[in-house]
Amino acid sequence: MSSHSESIIREPLITGKNVTYGQITDDVLRPVENMPGKAWWIGFSVASLGAMLWVVSISYTFWFGIGSWGLNKTVGWAWDITGFVWWVGIGHAGTLISAVLLLFRQNWRNSINRSAEAMTIFAVICAATYIGAHMGRPWMAVYSLPLPNQYGSLWVNWNSPLIWDVFAISTYFSVSLVFWYTGLLPDIATIRDRATGVRRRIYSVLSFGWTGSVKTWQRFETVSLILAGVSTPLVLSVHTIVSMDFATSLEPGWHTTIFPPYFVAGAIFSGFAMVQTLLLVTRKVLGLENYITMFHIESMNKIILVTGSIVGVAYLTEFFIAYYSGGEYEQYTFLNRFVGPYWWAGCMMYGCNVLMTQLMWSKKIRTNIAISWVLSLVVNVGMWFERFVIIVVSLHRDYIPSSWAMFYPTWVDVGVFVGSIGLFFTMFLLFIRVLPAVAMAEVKLILKTSSEQAKKKLIDAGHLNEADVDFYKQSLIKFDSVDQSEYEKVQ
Repeated sequence: MSSHSESIIREPLITGKNVTYGQITDDVLRPVENMPGKAWWIGFSVASLGAMLWVVSISYTFWFGIGSWGLNKTVGWAWDITGFVWWVGIGHAGTLISAVLLLFRQNWRNSINRSAEAMTIFAVICAATYIGAHMGRPWMAVYSLPLPNQYGSLWVNWNSPLIWDVFAISTYFSVSLVFWYTGLLPDIATIRDRATGVRRRIYSVLSFGWTGSVKTWQRFETVSLILAGVSTPLVLSVHTIVSMDFATSLEPGWHTTIFPPYFVAGAIFSGFAMVQTLLLVTRKVLGLENYITMFHIESMNKIILVTGSIVGVAYLTEFFIAYYSGGEYEQYTFLNRFVGPYWWAGCMMYGCNVLMTQLMWSKKIRTNIAISWVLSLVVNVGMWFERFVIIVVSLHRDYIPSSWAMFYPTWVDVGVFVGSIGLFFTMFLLFIRVLPAVAMAEVKLILKTSSEQAKKKLIDAGHLNEADVDFYKQSLIKFDSVDQSEYEKVQ
């Protein structure tokens, strides 16, 4: 076994004593096979109320038009495009965790990729609702696609970045959905084999005849790697194209070449923050502390720290280029973020995304669950304000002072945004109710190499360097799912 084990100084990816394959299955499928608990019902009730608010607000928008929003002649885009970009950004972490970390053979992704992938699907759905809503006439959405010849020589405007959005997001959603569902197949087959009656027939259809044979697993791994290779460029391309909605214009504050990498870094930043927000609650409510460990939490915090620092550098670069360009309109746009009527939004943007994120340099903060959860919420709020500042604050004061105007959201604006959050959490809560929140098959792959019990066997064998064993024992102090008494008697 020692020839197939990881270094002892690496922190375990699975904690617990005498964990077996059967126990992993039981622990992960407990929320799926049993009646939901009180915490789930409370969360689902609140999320459902938000989803109902979304239905009401969207229906009101469709009936009365986008004049029901707070838009005016100067600020033609506001909470609609802000929410759209925010949701697309949140959906980035799922593809990054699933595809990029799989290609780099990062085993710590195995416990969190399932929920992150599901989050991607639901976030893109929420983003797509904004596309339909802000068209004003959603029944005309068909004209955003190339039309059949019987309609005549009618084609979309390929020079418009908004058309690029349609194809980028639809491609991203399609590939992410296939990737997510492909990874679900072995776990759905496990549920099928344990279910009875109607549930067994439903999961049997959903499992696509999975048999678990060697040939099936070979094809599964091959398809997963192919989809990972296809998905990886999407991490860069999707938000790059979204950024071109702004970068291809001549509007001060938008017309800048830094937007593509800046938006991609910000998307990963906000996406990981949302994954952290969801998983910290999910691991506690579903009792998955042994599989979503402190190592996973700290690793995600490190990525949030890195991407948040990149976003901070992008902010400084924007200000420097505005100053160095000598363009008076560009310079005023960025000065307006601090001294204009929306100065508070700029402070929220820089404070949440840059200053608060730097707290994660401290290991104590990175490994504190409560603080990590609060900071993940702060990042989500800050990234929403970033999009608000870029869009509304750049638009509300343009070249002609006589056309300057303030944007005031109506109840419909607020209802659509808050309702989309309710819709998102409703879909996520239904997901963890009918499908496993952790990829059982992938977690089982690392049980004999990367689990706490596997490393404990190496220690008990007595053939390890004493300094390495002490280093390992010290690293376990931060784990809330490790029984420290087991290591007090280890010399």
